[in-house]
Amino acid sequence: MTATTLPLADQKIRRFAARAETPQKAADELYAGLAQDDLSLVILFSAPKLADDALAKEISKRFSGVPVIGCTTAGEIGPSGYQHGSIAGVSLAAPDFYAAARGIRDVRGFSVTDGRDLVQGCLRELEAKAPGWPIAQVFAMLLIDGLDACEESVVSALHRELGQIPLFGGSAGDDLSFGTTKVLWDGAYHEHSAVLVLVATNHPFRVFKTEHFASSETKLVVTGADPVRRIVTEINAEPAAEEYARMVGVNIDRLTPMIFANFPVVVRVGNAPYVRSIQKVNADGSLTFFCAIDEGIVLTVATGLDIELDLERLFDEIRNDIREPEVIIGCDCILRNLELRQKGLIQRISKLLAKHNVIGFNTYGEQFQAMHVNQTFTGVAIGRRD
Repeated sequence: MTATTLPLADQKIRRFAARAETPQKAADELYAGLAQDDLSLVILFSAPKLADDALAKEISKRFSGVPVIGCTTAGEIGPSGYQHGSIAGVSLAAPDFYAAARGIRDVRGFSVTDGRDLVQGCLRELEAKAPGWPIAQVFAMLLIDGLDACEESVVSALHRELGQIPLFGGSAGDDLSFGTTKVLWDGAYHEHSAVLVLVATNHPFRVFKTEHFASSETKLVVTGADPVRRIVTEINAEPAAEEYARMVGVNIDRLTPMIFANFPVVVRVGNAPYVRSIQKVNADGSLTFFCAIDEGIVLTVATGLDIELDLERLFDEIRNDIREPEVIIGCDCILRNLELRQKGLIQRISKLLAKHNVIGFNTYGEQFQAMHVNQTFTGVAIGRRD
């Protein structure tokens, strides 16, 4: 059993990471590491093997009356950087932070009307807790099932109602098993689910997204697709997996998550590039994507940039905006983690994340504003209250 806790009492923030053998011990450790006066919100990122109803019940007992949300992961980011098999968490407390959370029981039937009702319910609760709080001091976070392929519809419905409130989030993972992902809210872990939380704070903050890729000149036109299941059957009028393998210069039997991490494809929306990462090769030679895909879309094979330099640039920009962050709640795509491991950079980036107080998890996709994206690092950086 190992644990790390970094209390920030004057700033109403706690960060913590622990491993435990039983639900009771895990809950005890989490409470010891995250409890503080006037708690407003607890966020937990749990290894799949630890995330069960017994743990949720024990956590609810200890944090009675406090919104506790979270999800399963493909890896956690704790105070010391990347880790596996643990629970990483952060807690926020009043009067610096107020929060309102609402769960979505089944994302597969989520509608625009549901989005309006959910956001308005959160806003009313937040107004009751913090009357008159400026909307410019509110951000939103969404944690959502990573296997139901519903991120686009849910994010779109929520963004319509959030207006000027910036949104970020991550899709739950299960250590690349692609079997079951779970979201924690209302005292239980739920499948096919999501949770939205609005946070009002008097701290400076910045919601961000970054990726370390640039578009190349290699074009891929999707000529056959099943958008509902995010499956591409044809690229350039050829079998999808064969054509993708040819375009990136490898044999089809070498198409693994590591290849997908190194050679993602990009679609441009307006003037901005968005990565559309491939999840797997199917038995029929089609490709399943992590993001929405449709016939007629023109994709570009991306070329990788230096991920460490890109993160350094991001953290420099954050410091210029809000000074050194007290905490960064981050959603980091699992494909980025795989790339780092292949290149032997995992320890260097772990130290960089720890240096900038990152808490978070490795995802099956990320949310940023109105978009569901892949192979990015998204989150909110929260600075020191004057």
